[in-house]
Amino acid sequence: MSEKVEVPELGFLGLVRYAWRQLTSMRTALILLMLMGVAAVPGSLIPQRITNPMAVRDFITANPQLSVWYDRFSLFDVYGSPWFSAIYISLFISLIGCVLPRSFEHYKAMRAQPPVTPRNLSRLEEHQIFVSQDDVMERARTWFTSNRFRIREQDGSISAEKGYLRETGNLLFHLSLILILIGVSFGSLFGMKGEAIVNVGERFINVPTSYDTLTFGKLTGDKSLSPFEIKVDKFVAEYDPQTNAPKDYTAWVTVTDHGKTSKRTIKVNKPLTFGNTRVYLQANGYSPVVTVRDSKGNVALQGPVPFLPQDGNLRSIGAIKVPDAEPQIGFIGSFLPTNSRTSGQGATSLFPELLDPKLLFSIWKGNLGLDNGVPQSVYRLDTTKLTKVGLGSVKPGETFKYPEGSITLETVVPWINLQIVEDPGKKYALVGGIVAVLGLLSSLYGRRRRIWIRVKGSEVEVAGLAKNGAPGLDIEIQNFVAAVKGVQ
Repeated sequence: MSEKVEVPELGFLGLVRYAWRQLTSMRTALILLMLMGVAAVPGSLIPQRITNPMAVRDFITANPQLSVWYDRFSLFDVYGSPWFSAIYISLFISLIGCVLPRSFEHYKAMRAQPPVTPRNLSRLEEHQIFVSQDDVMERARTWFTSNRFRIREQDGSISAEKGYLRETGNLLFHLSLILILIGVSFGSLFGMKGEAIVNVGERFINVPTSYDTLTFGKLTGDKSLSPFEIKVDKFVAEYDPQTNAPKDYTAWVTVTDHGKTSKRTIKVNKPLTFGNTRVYLQANGYSPVVTVRDSKGNVALQGPVPFLPQDGNLRSIGAIKVPDAEPQIGFIGSFLPTNSRTSGQGATSLFPELLDPKLLFSIWKGNLGLDNGVPQSVYRLDTTKLTKVGLGSVKPGETFKYPEGSITLETVVPWINLQIVEDPGKKYALVGGIVAVLGLLSSLYGRRRRIWIRVKGSEVEVAGLAKNGAPGLDIEIQNFVAAVKGVQ
């Protein structure tokens, strides 16, 4: 009868040690890295509240039952969800626990002497024996030094080693991933991102009420906004007259940051940068400047109203809401920078520049619903509870009258969409990216080598070993033997 083998209990400390070893293994780090990539896919396919809340609202309206499950699993906020954060933090811990001990061991190995010469060199690859009466040890020593080998002399032999840069590059690559994760986490915790439409001639002041959309990091808020303002002095858009395609966008602005004023320019892919703040030029369009009067001739609304472009020729739609009129008036408008009419499409724009601007609109009266607490799009007008008054069109300087009042198109001014980003972790992520590339290059092109030479009387014995199976050892041994023999 066989005796039963009692397996000792692992215990709490043993269980913790086992879990830590599994978490900090390279295999686990690779699995978590792949899992984070897969987990980020829904963030690209499903609209996110942090970037496009209007699209999320439209998706919920169109898919009410599916949206309940999406909300339950935080699919509208993937990158801030608990499950994505769990993967992110686990990967962070795994990389630290995996890379740091290896880095300490590698540092000790770099400072240690090369291993002693083996007794039986014939078992190694690229083994050679020849006879020489010259001072081969001095020639070998000179060759090793000139080829950046670390040497160790003992009992008539030299042990040489090089190629630690390969492992150094590998460790630098993984350490840089930790630095990138730190930079990304800093940005998500302490950063902010917002967008604002600013008409030419107007100022943008960095306060929450100036933004159209604004999101903060987990550990920051309104008080973290830096005090600056941007005045849009001029905006010029250049278009190809043959294809109507944009050629260049340039915005001239005046920046006031901490009391210092300077003239700057913003271009596409050339953002305005000061401190940790970057200002991008995202889009452009037109704002008709209108004056709306009530039936008594009193001004109920006056100023620019941004319209949203619908195509490359900047045919734009928008809504003009006049809650101060009696009754309340709303306009659903279509703005054409270069007015034209076709048999198939009706009114359209032939060119993005203001060559023949025209504003077309329908007029509605009734309660606009601006006081019921439900957010509305500034570009749309809900007409379900409104009464249609009529249709009209105006060019700059013209006035259209209707029973409840009149509307005048004074002029048209361009607007630009500014994206303001504050990312305190961008420097760390940038340094991490540069170090990752350098580490990857050194790990790819670094070659670990060990070469031994032993002299017994007139007999010279040479052998080499290529770590990690790197090619080219045979050529290096031939060059070494030729140098020792005095051929080179």
